[in-house]
Amino acid sequence: MKNNLKKLFALLLSLAMVLSLSAAFAEGTWTLTCPNGAPALSVSTIAATRPDDFTFITADTIPAAFASAEADFIIAPINVGAKLFKGSKSGYRLAAVITWGNLVFASQRENFSLEDLKEHKLTLFGEGTINASVALFALKQFGIEPELADSLASAAETKALLETDPEAIVLTAEPMFTAAKVGNDKISGIHINELLDNGYTQAGLFVRPETLEQNQELVTAALSEIEESCGLCTSDPDKVTEAMAALEMKFPKAAIPGCSISYVPASQAKRLVEATVEIDPAQFGGGDPADEFYYGLEE
Repeated sequence: MKNNLKKLFALLLSLAMVLSLSAAFAEGTWTLTCPNGAPALSVSTIAATRPDDFTFITADTIPAAFASAEADFIIAPINVGAKLFKGSKSGYRLAAVITWGNLVFASQRENFSLEDLKEHKLTLFGEGTINASVALFALKQFGIEPELADSLASAAETKALLETDPEAIVLTAEPMFTAAKVGNDKISGIHINELLDNGYTQAGLFVRPETLEQNQELVTAALSEIEESCGLCTSDPDKVTEAMAALEMKFPKAAIPGCSISYVPASQAKRLVEATVEIDPAQFGGGDPADEFYYGLEE
């Protein structure tokens, strides 16, 4: 009898340890890789509390982040993730759309409007990228097909042109546009989201397939936490600005609304992603992503 009790106690203790470890794993931390700048706003309040789990990178290293498959989650342009998925170079699935466009047409010209683009050249950045395609598509909806000046490499470069050439009309992006306005009150702009009914699906949150297979509970908890963090960009921008400062990323609070951050699960955003694909299918690997690309669509 005594031996049986000892065996039962040992069994219960072992079971308790297994349950404890399972709970700890379910509630464990997760890692995320994200471009610095505007996309970082969406997770800044989480990253500031545990920076070791977050890696902030430059845009040109995003494909390498997908290829290494080290992070549980990646925030990246949706077209990049979709193209890699279609080409079997990444298994990461789209979990949510989190940014809906931060592009701005801007100029120092007095009373600047789209009409100016009928007579003056437009300087784009990122020729041959989805940003340039979206910008030209937005203008075409208003019957405008502008003459183009030589394209520049980045939004930072078009911002510099905007600041130095009072006649220039450029495509730039937040937070560069707000920073330029702070330094020159003659600068005004038209956000592309004002020209498109639903904005466009710009950056998304991607989840690693291995993480999904190994710990569904962790993924569910992480997505909820990220959704809450995204919401703070609207409800508490002061907290987001403080978090960005803690991460040593300067970001003007006034630029946050123009970054259009809003968490929408991929299963609900599929139609809107496909609407963006229609603008330039080549940017997405030639056409709409397969249903398997969208996490949660099958549930």
